[in-house]
Amino acid sequence: MNEMPFGFGKPEDDDDGAGSGGGSGASGGQNPFGFGGFGGLGGGDIGEALHRFADMLSWQGGPVNWDLAKDVARQAATGGDSSVVSSEKAAVADALRLAELWLDPVTTFSAATTSAQAWSRAEWIEATLPTWITLVEPVATKVVDAFGGELSGSMPGLGGVDETALPPEMAQMAGPLMSMMRQMGGVMFGGQVGQALGALSREVVSSTDVGLPLAGVGHAALLPAGVAAFGEGLGLPDDEVRLFVALREAACHRLFAGVPWLRSRLVAAIEDYARGITVDTSHMQEALGSIDPTNPEALQEALTGGLFEPQETPAQQAALARLETLLALIEGWIDDVVRQAADGRLSGANALAETVRRRRASGGPAEQTFGTLVGLELRPRRMREAAQLWQLLRENRGVEGRDALWEHPDLLPTADDLTDPAGFVDRRDIDVDISALEGPSDPQDPQNPQQKPDAD
Repeated sequence: MNEMPFGFGKPEDDDDGAGSGGGSGASGGQNPFGFGGFGGLGGGDIGEALHRFADMLSWQGGPVNWDLAKDVARQAATGGDSSVVSSEKAAVADALRLAELWLDPVTTFSAATTSAQAWSRAEWIEATLPTWITLVEPVATKVVDAFGGELSGSMPGLGGVDETALPPEMAQMAGPLMSMMRQMGGVMFGGQVGQALGALSREVVSSTDVGLPLAGVGHAALLPAGVAAFGEGLGLPDDEVRLFVALREAACHRLFAGVPWLRSRLVAAIEDYARGITVDTSHMQEALGSIDPTNPEALQEALTGGLFEPQETPAQQAALARLETLLALIEGWIDDVVRQAADGRLSGANALAETVRRRRASGGPAEQTFGTLVGLELRPRRMREAAQLWQLLRENRGVEGRDALWEHPDLLPTADDLTDPAGFVDRRDIDVDISALEGPSDPQDPQNPQQKPDAD
């Protein structure tokens, strides 16, 4: 994915013409407004453009204009996005059903898929949007507030003014204007989110392709167009590629269903990062001071020029390290489980697994999305080390010993442990660790051998 989602960098031209459809002049990677600027409408219909712009500014649903984000994402995904036919739906359902059977003997986590679906890109956007709202809004709130404050500050007479310190008659005028500026930030951010999701929809192969079940645990789904692109050039049968992707999808759902705290742990790491976010306001002032706020194209140019540049603090770096490690552990566990399940059954399993690693190395969906969202890149080295650690645990302690580490977050390997997987396996006694987490036994428990008799 060439774009830098969520306004944290400068998008490049979309080489494959994503978003060329849509009929409104939307250009996917180039226009977050989704209607080609005021001059982008056929015949220069400025009245319609102003009407749509007013609709966007009427958004009251939070820091990101999600209606706009969804519209832009769907436009960006439109080109070449054909509807899923019944034969593809049946093939996906069969692949996920067989994947569950193959996974049963290689993990202690039970089958978790309650539905098996085949999605188009547009359906992926619709189904996963609620999770993107959860992931994006902690960061968006801080960034959009900073953007709105700086945009209003660029207006003559409003820069750096505290609303509460203004005379009542001035506060009545300044309050709505500053609110409108924050809404403008929500429009800008919403356009960038939509652009990112539209581009991402052209790359993903399943509902879990970014490290967590985006449509909810149990709702398994594959994108036939994405699966076909994933296997392109490998010379493998389509059904084998589909089954490999289904194994990864089903394994991820098993893990998240069997480890209830896992999703909240990921979201908490993002919230921890967002809590301390700061934005380079001097850069904003310089960019906004040189443009005409009534010119949407000038605002867009400033936005895509890297207007939002969060500054990391030590606390944020620690939060990113936790998120990076947890994502690596998830990917590594899936890698080990799928390798076991496919062993002796899929002749191209090794080639497919290596394709996954190359996608990660070249900046696939997981790395690009999280990387541009919170400054995180899931380095392939960490994923490989995590996979090696899970493999060593399985070889030394069996499937039960490997999966037992997910019983509590404190049992999981740390970033330091990933640098020495063999040492971690040698050092850790999982049974002792679990007993320690459970705490001392109740001295009043009649089954407790240490219970003291009552005094005479």
